Amino acid sequence: MLKLKGRERKMWLFGRKGASGFSANSTAEEVTQGIDGSGLTAIVTGASSGIGAETARVLALRGVHVIMALRNLSAGNEVKETIIKEVSKARVDTMELDLSSIASIRKFASEFDSLGLPLNVLINNAGVMAMPFMLSKDNIELQFATNHLGHFLLTHLLVETMKKTARETKREGRIVNVSSEAHRFAYREGIRFDRLNDEEGYSRQAAYGQSKLANILHANELARRLKEDGAEITANSLHPGTITTNLFRNLGVFEVVASRVNKYFCKNIPQGASTSCYLALHPQVKGISGEYFLDNNLAKPSSRAADTDLSRKLWDFSMDLIK
Repeated sequence: MLKLKGRERKMWLFGRKGASGFSANSTAEEVTQGIDGSGLTAIVTGASSGIGAETARVLALRGVHVIMALRNLSAGNEVKETIIKEVSKARVDTMELDLSSIASIRKFASEFDSLGLPLNVLINNAGVMAMPFMLSKDNIELQFATNHLGHFLLTHLLVETMKKTARETKREGRIVNVSSEAHRFAYREGIRFDRLNDEEGYSRQAAYGQSKLANILHANELARRLKEDGAEITANSLHPGTITTNLFRNLGVFEVVASRVNKYFCKNIPQGASTSCYLALHPQVKGISGEYFLDNNLAKPSSRAADTDLSRKLWDFSMDLIK
Protein backbone atom coordinates (compact mmCIF):
# COMPACT_ATOMS: atom_id res chain seq x y z
CA MET A 1 0.00 0.00 0.00
CA LEU A 2 1.11 3.56 -0.69
CA LYS A 3 2.70 4.88 2.48
CA LEU A 4 1.08 8.30 2.78
CA LYS A 5 -0.10 9.92 5.98
CA GLY A 6 -3.83 9.70 6.52
CA ARG A 7 -4.52 6.43 4.67
CA GLU A 8 -6.22 4.93 7.73
CA ARG A 9 -10.02 4.80 7.63
CA LYS A 10 -11.76 7.68 9.40
CA MET A 11 -15.41 8.48 9.77
CA TRP A 12 -16.21 12.13 9.08
CA LEU A 13 -18.87 13.28 11.52
CA PHE A 14 -21.09 14.69 8.77
CA GLY A 15 -21.15 11.68 6.45
CA ARG A 16 -24.70 11.56 5.13
CA LYS A 17 -24.86 10.42 1.50
CA GLY A 18 -25.96 12.96 -1.08
CA ALA A 19 -27.71 12.62 -4.44
CA SER A 20 -24.59 11.06 -5.96
CA GLY A 21 -24.72 8.17 -3.52
CA PHE A 22 -21.44 9.31 -1.98
CA SER A 23 -20.60 11.35 1.10
CA ALA A 24 -17.79 13.00 3.00
CA ASN A 25 -16.79 9.51 4.18
CA SER A 26 -16.32 8.21 0.65
CA THR A 27 -12.74 7.60 -0.45
CA ALA A 28 -11.19 8.20 -3.84
CA GLU A 29 -11.07 4.45 -4.46
CA GLU A 30 -14.75 4.08 -3.58
CA VAL A 31 -16.01 6.84 -5.88
CA THR A 32 -14.04 5.39 -8.82
CA GLN A 33 -14.79 1.73 -8.14
CA GLY A 34 -15.46 -0.11 -11.41
CA ILE A 35 -14.47 2.83 -13.65
CA ASP A 36 -12.06 2.03 -16.46
CA GLY A 37 -9.73 4.96 -17.14
CA SER A 38 -7.66 3.13 -19.74
CA GLY A 39 -6.72 5.35 -22.65
CA LEU A 40 -7.02 8.55 -20.62
CA THR A 41 -4.13 10.87 -19.83
CA ALA A 42 -4.27 13.21 -16.84
CA ILE A 43 -2.03 15.90 -15.41
CA VAL A 44 -2.18 16.34 -11.63
CA THR A 45 -0.35 19.33 -10.17
CA GLY A 46 1.15 19.14 -6.70
CA ALA A 47 1.18 15.33 -6.77
CA SER A 48 4.20 14.75 -4.54
CA SER A 49 2.21 14.64 -1.30
CA GLY A 50 -1.23 14.86 0.29
CA ILE A 51 -4.38 14.64 -1.78
CA GLY A 52 -2.40 15.24 -4.98
CA ALA A 53 -0.39 12.07 -4.45
CA GLU A 54 -3.51 10.09 -3.57
CA THR A 55 -5.32 11.47 -6.61
CA ALA A 56 -2.43 10.36 -8.83
CA ARG A 57 -2.40 6.91 -7.21
CA VAL A 58 -6.12 6.29 -7.64
CA LEU A 59 -6.19 7.54 -11.23
CA ALA A 60 -3.28 5.22 -12.01
CA LEU A 61 -5.12 2.40 -10.26
CA ARG A 62 -8.02 2.96 -12.67
CA GLY A 63 -5.74 2.74 -15.71
CA VAL A 64 -5.15 6.44 -16.37
CA HIS A 65 -1.74 7.55 -17.65
CA VAL A 66 -0.82 10.09 -14.96
CA ILE A 67 1.62 12.97 -15.38
CA MET A 68 2.64 14.21 -11.95
CA ALA A 69 3.47 17.91 -12.31
CA LEU A 70 5.48 19.04 -9.31
CA ARG A 71 8.14 21.36 -8.03
CA ASN A 72 10.06 18.71 -6.08
CA LEU A 73 11.03 16.02 -8.58
CA SER A 74 12.86 13.94 -6.00
CA ALA A 75 9.79 13.66 -3.76
CA GLY A 76 7.61 13.07 -6.81
CA ASN A 77 9.77 10.24 -8.07
CA GLU A 78 9.55 8.54 -4.68
CA VAL A 79 5.75 8.69 -4.85
CA LYS A 80 5.85 7.46 -8.44
CA GLU A 81 7.94 4.42 -7.51
CA THR A 82 5.65 3.62 -4.59
CA ILE A 83 2.60 3.77 -6.86
CA ILE A 84 4.24 1.48 -9.41
CA LYS A 85 5.11 -1.04 -6.69
CA GLU A 86 1.46 -1.12 -5.62
CA VAL A 87 -0.06 -0.94 -9.11
CA SER A 88 2.22 -2.99 -11.35
CA LYS A 89 0.63 -1.80 -14.60
CA ALA A 90 0.52 1.84 -13.59
CA ARG A 91 1.62 4.43 -16.14
CA VAL A 92 3.03 7.33 -14.13
CA ASP A 93 5.52 10.00 -15.15
CA THR A 94 6.89 13.06 -13.40
CA MET A 95 7.59 16.49 -14.84
CA GLU A 96 8.97 19.57 -13.13
CA LEU A 97 6.59 22.49 -12.63
CA ASP A 98 6.86 25.56 -10.41
CA LEU A 99 3.45 27.23 -10.43
CA SER A 100 4.86 30.42 -8.93
CA SER A 101 6.98 30.97 -12.05
CA ILE A 102 5.51 31.95 -15.42
CA ALA A 103 8.72 30.81 -17.12
CA SER A 104 8.51 27.36 -15.49
CA ILE A 105 4.86 26.96 -16.52
CA ARG A 106 5.60 27.87 -20.12
CA LYS A 107 8.54 25.45 -20.13
CA PHE A 108 6.37 22.66 -18.74
CA ALA A 109 3.64 23.23 -21.35
CA SER A 110 6.19 23.30 -24.15
CA GLU A 111 7.81 20.07 -22.96
CA PHE A 112 4.44 18.38 -22.58
CA ASP A 113 3.41 19.39 -26.10
CA SER A 114 6.69 18.03 -27.46
CA LEU A 115 5.78 14.59 -26.10
CA GLY A 116 2.80 14.44 -28.43
CA LEU A 117 0.56 13.01 -25.72
CA PRO A 118 -3.22 13.44 -25.57
CA LEU A 119 -4.69 15.21 -22.55
CA ASN A 120 -8.11 14.25 -21.22
CA VAL A 121 -8.02 15.47 -17.63
CA LEU A 122 -6.29 18.41 -15.94
CA ILE A 123 -6.48 18.53 -12.16
CA ASN A 124 -5.28 21.89 -10.82
CA ASN A 125 -4.55 20.67 -7.32
CA ALA A 126 -1.32 22.26 -6.07
CA GLY A 127 -1.42 25.12 -3.63
CA VAL A 128 0.10 27.01 -0.74
CA MET A 129 -1.82 28.19 2.30
CA ALA A 130 -1.60 31.11 4.72
CA MET A 131 1.87 32.15 3.64
CA PRO A 132 3.52 35.25 5.10
CA PHE A 133 3.60 38.08 2.57
CA MET A 134 5.91 37.14 -0.29
CA LEU A 135 6.18 37.92 -3.97
CA SER A 136 6.60 35.31 -6.67
CA LYS A 137 9.46 35.31 -9.16
CA ASP A 138 7.21 37.47 -11.33
CA ASN A 139 6.52 39.98 -8.50
CA ILE A 140 2.97 38.81 -7.79
CA GLU A 141 1.64 38.04 -4.31
CA LEU A 142 2.65 34.42 -3.81
CA GLN A 143 -0.66 32.77 -2.85
CA PHE A 144 -2.50 34.39 -5.76
CA ALA A 145 0.39 33.61 -8.11
CA THR A 146 0.65 29.94 -7.13
CA ASN A 147 -2.93 28.96 -6.39
CA HIS A 148 -4.70 30.89 -9.14
CA LEU A 149 -2.49 32.53 -11.74
CA GLY A 150 -0.18 29.55 -12.21
CA HIS A 151 -3.11 27.24 -12.84
CA PHE A 152 -4.81 29.85 -15.02
CA LEU A 153 -1.76 30.02 -17.28
CA LEU A 154 -1.22 26.26 -17.27
CA THR A 155 -4.82 25.68 -18.31
CA HIS A 156 -4.60 28.41 -20.96
CA LEU A 157 -1.52 26.77 -22.48
CA LEU A 158 -2.94 23.23 -22.45
CA VAL A 159 -6.58 23.78 -23.38
CA GLU A 160 -6.01 23.52 -27.14
CA THR A 161 -4.41 20.10 -26.63
CA MET A 162 -7.43 19.10 -24.57
CA LYS A 163 -9.81 20.30 -27.30
CA LYS A 164 -7.88 18.31 -29.90
CA THR A 165 -7.91 15.21 -27.71
CA ALA A 166 -11.65 15.50 -27.12
CA ARG A 167 -12.32 15.83 -30.85
CA GLU A 168 -10.10 12.93 -31.86
CA THR A 169 -11.08 10.51 -29.10
CA LYS A 170 -14.77 11.49 -28.84
CA ARG A 171 -14.28 11.52 -25.07
CA GLU A 172 -15.17 14.45 -22.87
CA GLY A 173 -12.25 16.39 -21.43
CA ARG A 174 -12.40 17.51 -17.80
CA ILE A 175 -10.71 20.38 -15.97
CA VAL A 176 -10.87 20.25 -12.18
CA ASN A 177 -9.91 23.18 -9.95
CA VAL A 178 -9.29 22.33 -6.30
CA SER A 179 -10.66 25.32 -4.41
CA SER A 180 -11.79 25.55 -0.78
CA GLU A 181 -14.62 26.71 1.45
CA ALA A 182 -12.04 29.29 2.50
CA HIS A 183 -13.19 31.21 -0.60
CA ARG A 184 -15.96 32.55 1.68
CA PHE A 185 -13.33 34.35 3.77
CA ALA A 186 -11.56 36.31 1.05
CA TYR A 187 -11.00 40.05 1.35
CA ARG A 188 -14.18 42.12 1.61
CA GLU A 189 -13.89 43.18 -2.03
CA GLY A 190 -13.26 39.58 -3.14
CA ILE A 191 -10.35 40.05 -5.51
CA ARG A 192 -8.02 42.96 -4.78
CA PHE A 193 -7.35 43.91 -8.38
CA ASP A 194 -5.79 47.25 -7.42
CA ARG A 195 -4.10 46.10 -4.21
CA LEU A 196 -2.85 42.63 -5.07
CA ASN A 197 0.67 43.33 -3.79
CA ASP A 198 -0.33 45.54 -0.86
CA GLU A 199 1.89 44.27 1.96
CA GLU A 200 0.51 46.69 4.55
CA GLY A 201 -3.07 45.45 4.17
CA TYR A 202 -2.09 41.81 3.67
CA SER A 203 -3.85 39.02 5.59
CA ARG A 204 -2.57 35.45 5.27
CA GLN A 205 -6.03 33.92 5.59
CA ALA A 206 -7.86 36.49 3.43
CA ALA A 207 -5.21 36.21 0.71
CA TYR A 208 -5.64 32.45 0.73
CA GLY A 209 -9.41 32.92 0.51
CA GLN A 210 -8.90 35.32 -2.38
CA SER A 211 -6.87 32.73 -4.30
CA LYS A 212 -9.47 30.02 -3.65
CA LEU A 213 -12.28 32.35 -4.75
CA ALA A 214 -10.27 32.92 -7.92
CA ASN A 215 -10.16 29.13 -8.51
CA ILE A 216 -13.96 28.98 -8.61
CA LEU A 217 -14.34 32.11 -10.72
CA HIS A 218 -11.76 30.75 -13.16
CA ALA A 219 -13.58 27.42 -13.52
CA ASN A 220 -16.93 29.16 -14.02
CA GLU A 221 -15.69 31.55 -16.69
CA LEU A 222 -13.72 28.79 -18.38
CA ALA A 223 -16.86 26.63 -18.48
CA ARG A 224 -18.78 29.46 -20.13
CA ARG A 225 -16.09 30.01 -22.77
CA LEU A 226 -15.70 26.31 -23.52
CA LYS A 227 -19.45 26.01 -24.02
CA GLU A 228 -19.41 28.99 -26.39
CA ASP A 229 -16.62 27.31 -28.37
CA GLY A 230 -18.56 24.07 -28.56
CA ALA A 231 -15.67 22.23 -26.92
CA GLU A 232 -16.39 18.86 -25.33
CA ILE A 233 -14.62 19.87 -22.13
CA THR A 234 -16.10 20.59 -18.72
CA ALA A 235 -14.63 22.78 -15.98
CA ASN A 236 -15.64 22.49 -12.34
CA SER A 237 -14.30 23.42 -8.91
CA LEU A 238 -14.45 21.73 -5.53
CA HIS A 239 -13.76 21.89 -1.83
CA PRO A 240 -11.83 18.75 -0.80
CA GLY A 241 -12.69 19.08 2.88
CA THR A 242 -10.53 19.98 5.83
CA ILE A 243 -7.49 17.72 5.79
CA THR A 244 -4.40 18.12 7.95
CA THR A 245 -1.84 17.91 5.15
CA ASN A 246 1.36 19.94 4.92
CA LEU A 247 -0.71 22.95 3.84
CA PHE A 248 -1.04 23.64 7.57
CA ARG A 249 2.69 24.08 8.03
CA ASN A 250 2.45 27.89 7.98
CA LEU A 251 -0.22 28.14 10.68
CA GLY A 252 2.11 27.76 13.66
CA VAL A 253 0.33 26.69 16.84
CA PHE A 254 -2.85 25.98 14.87
CA GLU A 255 -1.04 23.07 13.23
CA VAL A 256 -0.70 21.41 16.63
CA VAL A 257 -4.36 22.02 17.46
CA ALA A 258 -5.43 20.77 14.04
CA SER A 259 -3.52 17.53 14.47
CA ARG A 260 -5.35 16.85 17.77
CA VAL A 261 -8.87 17.47 16.48
CA ASN A 262 -8.15 15.78 13.16
CA LYS A 263 -9.68 12.45 14.11
CA TYR A 264 -12.97 14.12 15.00
CA PHE A 265 -13.43 16.89 12.46
CA CYS A 266 -11.03 16.37 9.55
CA LYS A 267 -11.01 14.01 6.62
CA ASN A 268 -8.15 11.70 5.89
CA ILE A 269 -6.27 11.97 2.61
CA PRO A 270 -8.22 9.27 0.68
CA GLN A 271 -11.45 11.03 1.62
CA GLY A 272 -9.96 14.41 0.73
CA ALA A 273 -8.94 13.19 -2.73
CA SER A 274 -12.32 11.66 -3.49
CA THR A 275 -14.10 14.67 -5.00
CA SER A 276 -11.18 15.37 -7.35
CA CYS A 277 -11.27 11.76 -8.57
CA TYR A 278 -15.07 11.82 -8.77
CA LEU A 279 -15.01 14.89 -11.03
CA ALA A 280 -12.16 13.48 -13.10
CA LEU A 281 -13.68 10.08 -13.87
CA HIS A 282 -17.25 9.49 -12.77
CA PRO A 283 -19.94 9.22 -15.48
CA GLN A 284 -22.44 10.96 -13.20
CA VAL A 285 -20.82 14.32 -13.94
CA LYS A 286 -20.65 13.93 -17.71
CA GLY A 287 -21.71 17.20 -19.32
CA ILE A 288 -21.88 19.08 -16.01
CA SER A 289 -19.77 22.24 -16.12
CA GLY A 290 -19.32 25.46 -14.20
CA GLU A 291 -20.39 23.92 -10.91
CA TYR A 292 -18.97 23.72 -7.40
CA PHE A 293 -18.75 20.39 -5.56
CA LEU A 294 -18.35 19.35 -1.94
CA ASP A 295 -18.17 15.79 -0.58
CA ASN A 296 -18.76 14.32 -4.07
CA ASN A 297 -22.01 16.24 -4.50
CA LEU A 298 -23.14 19.54 -5.99
CA ALA A 299 -22.84 22.42 -3.55
CA LYS A 300 -23.54 26.14 -3.52
CA PRO A 301 -20.57 28.50 -3.31
CA SER A 302 -20.75 32.07 -2.05
CA SER A 303 -22.70 34.65 -4.03
CA ARG A 304 -19.42 36.33 -4.90
CA ALA A 305 -18.12 33.09 -6.42
CA ALA A 306 -21.19 32.98 -8.67
CA ASP A 307 -20.73 36.58 -9.86
CA THR A 308 -20.33 36.40 -13.65
CA ASP A 309 -19.13 40.00 -13.92
CA LEU A 310 -16.41 39.28 -11.37
CA SER A 311 -15.37 36.10 -13.19
CA ARG A 312 -15.02 38.00 -16.47
CA LYS A 313 -13.06 40.78 -14.78
CA LEU A 314 -10.71 38.23 -13.17
CA TRP A 315 -10.22 36.52 -16.54
CA ASP A 316 -9.17 39.77 -18.23
CA PHE A 317 -6.99 40.72 -15.26
CA SER A 318 -5.26 37.31 -15.32
CA MET A 319 -4.69 37.47 -19.07
CA ASP A 320 -2.94 40.81 -18.63
CA LEU A 321 -0.69 39.35 -15.91
CA ILE A 322 0.49 36.41 -18.04
CA LYS A 323 1.35 38.44 -21.15
